[in-house]
Amino acid sequence: MKDLLIEKMYELTKKPYQKFFKKGIAWDVTPKELITYKEDSLGFHLGCFLLKYNFEMQPKLEDHDVIHVLTNTGVSVVDEIAMQYFLLGNGKKSSYLFMVICIGTVFYPTQIKHFIYNYNRGKKAHHFHDLNFYKMLTIPVKTIQSTFNIK
Repeated sequence: MKDLLIEKMYELTKKPYQKFFKKGIAWDVTPKELITYKEDSLGFHLGCFLLKYNFEMQPKLEDHDVIHVLTNTGVSVVDEIAMQYFLLGNGKKSSYLFMVICIGTVFYPTQIKHFIYNYNRGKKAHHFHDLNFYKMLTIPVKTIQSTFNIK
């Protein structure tokens, strides 16, 4: 039930967040185009991720899926909250991130060790959360992960 409530909250807040907080330009690429990139590239892995979960790229929110790929984070509600903890550790600060962390911590107090573990992973990684990932789609995932110490 908690998962359903959080997913519903996401659906209700996604459009206003895209419109008012995300200033970038939507990527002009589809998952099917991404999987034509070299097999070790970020683009290929992003395309596979999107197709595996039957996700569509959300305009101006593409970076979110890239972070999933780079951090090897799943897509469950707990995984999404853990990824926000990772991003906080990596230096990201946004009202949306704080909202997810606060609500997630209240709803899933038994996961706090998992959340703190991901926060520490983010702190150990070099600052990368705000890179222009669109320009990095041809770079091998392993290269990005090792360059930014993403473990």
